[in-house]
Amino acid sequence: MAAWLDALAAAERDNQPAVLVTVLAAKGSTPREPGAKMVVSADGLAGTIGGGNLEYQCEAAARDLLASGAEGNSTRDFPLGPSLGQCCGGHVTVLFEVVRPPKLQIALFGAGHVGKALVRLLTDLPCRVQWIDPRPEALPANLPPNVTPVRTAQPAQAIAGLSPGSVVLVMTHDHRLDFEIVAAALQRPDLATVGLIGSNTKRARFLGRLARQGIPADRLICPIGLPGIEGKEPAVVALSVAAQILQLQRSFPTTKRSVAEMPKIERSCGDCVCPPVTARAPR
Repeated sequence: MAAWLDALAAAERDNQPAVLVTVLAAKGSTPREPGAKMVVSADGLAGTIGGGNLEYQCEAAARDLLASGAEGNSTRDFPLGPSLGQCCGGHVTVLFEVVRPPKLQIALFGAGHVGKALVRLLTDLPCRVQWIDPRPEALPANLPPNVTPVRTAQPAQAIAGLSPGSVVLVMTHDHRLDFEIVAAALQRPDLATVGLIGSNTKRARFLGRLARQGIPADRLICPIGLPGIEGKEPAVVALSVAAQILQLQRSFPTTKRSVAEMPKIERSCGDCVCPPVTARAPR
């Protein structure tokens, strides 16, 4: 039993799809009893439902489900006779449960006050979060299962490893780092959108620098936050950001929305009043 449990946990940890295959019902002579399980991933198999051609057929069916993009649960009946190449003579019903990573993948750069408040909100939402910060002491030790801490001295380099369709949220303690991350993210056209915490002044400065470097900024949202949610407290800013992500996720990742199309709200960074881009101010 530990093998399939470990495999299911590994698939969740690695953000990979898998199919949990369970013997739902068994009549007559069968290789395994109801409740027997195995986990099928794109390149692995853990656990067993009895071996033989039954297991082979179920493994093939599970891989077809993964390849086709299917979601949800389905059942199939298997008579264990000559047609299946097994002589047990019984009959089994097998449940196939497709387990896929949440569609909403978020890369959160920055573990300041707003970042911490945002993670608390995202804990209970159907999403996966990579929480990235260069300061080893900034990321809490105990995090919810859907949050993965990434401690790296070069946060902008983490952009290359993000899943296609990811939402990038940038709110570090350093405006120089903010720009490096934003510039790297905007050069990946397969990312859904890039949100930058800051004021309209910060947005204008970043847009000017991006234009000089020839980097298109059509997916940049700055200031981030849903209009109508006022306040500069970290919890309020985090709430407005989470609400905006949920509102926009229906358009991810296929629809690109330009800055001109996005609702604007004049807002400071939540933890500071934006200094010049070259300054370093704590948040």
